[in-house]
Amino acid sequence: MSTEKQFDVVVIGGGPGGYVAAIRAAQLGFKTACIDEWQNTKGGPALGGTCTNVGCIPSKALLQSSEHFEHAGHAFKEHGINVSGLELDLAQMLKRKDGVVKANNDGIVYLFKKNKVTFFHGRGTFAGKAEGDGGYTINVSGPSTDSITAKNVIVATGSNARELPGAEFDEKLILSNTGALAIDGVPARLGVIGAGVIGLEMGSVWRRLGAQVTVLEGLPTFLGAVDQQIAKEAHKAFVKQGLAIHLGVKIGSITKGANDVTVEYADATGAAQTVTFDRLIVSIGRVPNTNGLGVETVGLQLDERGFIGVDGECRTNLPGVWAVGDVVRGPMLAHKAEEEGVAVAERIAGQHGHVNFDTIPWVIYTSPEIAWVGKTEEQLKAAGVAYKAGSFPFMANGRARALGDTTGMVKVIADATTDEILGVHMVGPVVSELISEAVVAMEFKAAAEDIARICHAHPTLSEATKEAALAVDKRSLNF
Repeated sequence: MSTEKQFDVVVIGGGPGGYVAAIRAAQLGFKTACIDEWQNTKGGPALGGTCTNVGCIPSKALLQSSEHFEHAGHAFKEHGINVSGLELDLAQMLKRKDGVVKANNDGIVYLFKKNKVTFFHGRGTFAGKAEGDGGYTINVSGPSTDSITAKNVIVATGSNARELPGAEFDEKLILSNTGALAIDGVPARLGVIGAGVIGLEMGSVWRRLGAQVTVLEGLPTFLGAVDQQIAKEAHKAFVKQGLAIHLGVKIGSITKGANDVTVEYADATGAAQTVTFDRLIVSIGRVPNTNGLGVETVGLQLDERGFIGVDGECRTNLPGVWAVGDVVRGPMLAHKAEEEGVAVAERIAGQHGHVNFDTIPWVIYTSPEIAWVGKTEEQLKAAGVAYKAGSFPFMANGRARALGDTTGMVKVIADATTDEILGVHMVGPVVSELISEAVVAMEFKAAAEDIARICHAHPTLSEATKEAALAVDKRSLNF
């Protein structure tokens, strides 16, 4: 093995966890390589993984475009802007989305060159342990064919959409997130199985563009992981917009026709229902991507659900092998993967990488947006923790009124004795940006009083966070 193909760190996977881990390892002075097999339409590399190619980035592009379309058709008139002859150019909308994706792909290529990360375009597979103390041999197959060695390997191969038995993805009629982002015509009738993040975001995109959207959710409660006061407010808003949301359903048979899909299911009362859709999005979760990784070759252990087993610092059962992101335990979030990737690179360098699972923010980019960090009221009640809570509605916020979007609220939950913030929950305009203040506050063990005492610019949406913190002590000023 030539020295050119011997590395200190090799990262398998170029998604958020992988490419960030590679950059940080290179910054720390390690000779670093990253292997990734994503391809663009021309066969070239498409770094960024699911997030950049068929996840976070393209979905936000379509959410933004579809929201502009809906505003032009329904909200501009209130602002004194009259629009006539409004037309949807879906091809251009999808083209813009693809352009946003490419810009992010190219940005990662640039970052690799800037940080001197060697890139291999293909699938990385464990081939065995290298001779001596060389670590591991990794074979690369695909657009590039090679064999390299590394003393440390970081596995960041991400996840794949979970298929519903009997309804495998064809990305034409039955769609995963991949197909849902590339429908070439607005379906008149769109079905969505799963009222989670992907289902609600994609359902929102196509509803805004003219589809009649029906969401079928197996759980009896809407957004069960979300604080239920917030979830109920979001549910009310979505139903008002026109999403038909059915909870507590049990999916039966799914039958594909020539141009449609028929779903048979039992509703919450047990009554049999049959509905036919032009397209069906299945968003029932994701599974770790370890196919073709060669785990059996080196004895890399998986848990009972197929995730790579790791300890609290992302170490696997093999010395020098680490794993981060969707392929390990914890929330399947791009920013969680990034934090783990940085932390692992720093741990390899002998530093103390930091990831606090208690302060990882969650966001659903619908309209209204939903964001939260920390514990919900339901979790605190179940744990027997004494708490106090305060909330503030956006309808009493001056900036929200000026925006013309007063849906939702901010809610702060604090320890009843110490006043330490235990959770912050939001539904409303641009709360994906507001949640960061709460994350910082909780990371530094702030009290609700701390946020209440901080001066917030006026008029801003962030004042709702201050007012909710004041409300914890029952002294909100503007409601």
